[in-house]
Amino acid sequence: MNVSIGINPITWNNDDMQNVGADISFHACLSGASSAGYAGVELGHKFPRDPAVLKPELDKYSLSLVSGWYSGKLLQRDSSAEIAAMQEHMKLLKAMGSDVLIFAEVTGCIHSDIDKRLSQRPRIPAEQWPTFCRRLDEVAKACADTGLKLCFHHHMGTVVQSRHDIEIMMQSTSDDMKLLLDTGHARFAGADPVELANQYADRIGHVHCKDVRENTLQKMQNRDCSFLEAVLAGVFTVPGDGCIDYDSVFNAIRKAGYSGWVVVEAEQDPSVAPPDAFAKLGFDNLKRLTKN
Repeated sequence: MNVSIGINPITWNNDDMQNVGADISFHACLSGASSAGYAGVELGHKFPRDPAVLKPELDKYSLSLVSGWYSGKLLQRDSSAEIAAMQEHMKLLKAMGSDVLIFAEVTGCIHSDIDKRLSQRPRIPAEQWPTFCRRLDEVAKACADTGLKLCFHHHMGTVVQSRHDIEIMMQSTSDDMKLLLDTGHARFAGADPVELANQYADRIGHVHCKDVRENTLQKMQNRDCSFLEAVLAGVFTVPGDGCIDYDSVFNAIRKAGYSGWVVVEAEQDPSVAPPDAFAKLGFDNLKRLTKN
């Protein structure tokens, strides 16, 4: 596959629980990513947001900026207001040479609240889906006009979590709206990442590779735990270290000519899962799995 392999700094510093990995510096993250062999990194909460500061720091480690998460609120505001709110983030990505904008709808989200069980996650009422998808499509088109691919991140604890949610969204938006396939979130939500890869191969614009420890997932689901409890329990690991069939996922997108980034985004507690070691394991596995 003609892909680039990147990593999200959540391996070292958790964005939703910022006390997890708080002692690990920004430079330690970049050093670990570079040493493991990665070509790029996504944004994390410790990253400077001024491209004049960020670019020289990444250059020291021969790393590109892959992309960065944007928290959308299209259930609360129209597309014009959302596009206006996105401008600084878009300017940063463009200045850094990124062409992917990771978009997640966070209205009512609970993934960052350790006390909220996943059964309490928000849902979009049937009558609001058309408005939401129209606004999302308008934002995606505005991004496309600037050379950015809006890649929607389905995510546990948000309004777009299940395969049903993904299907409604994809059916109701144009090709400007790309799917970020997150293998671990798909599996956690009960969807088959291989089926999603086959169904939407030609609209997948970005791939997050997190694997799932099946036994831990079953325990967490039986307890109806919170998302963050599951993370701390070790539900996720790097690709090739869990139950997901990555050969089949990559075969599907390979046939569609996918040539973007594949990104290790496997949040674990760094005090339990040494981040540099797991970063290296994830890179080595992805290098093998994506080999032509």
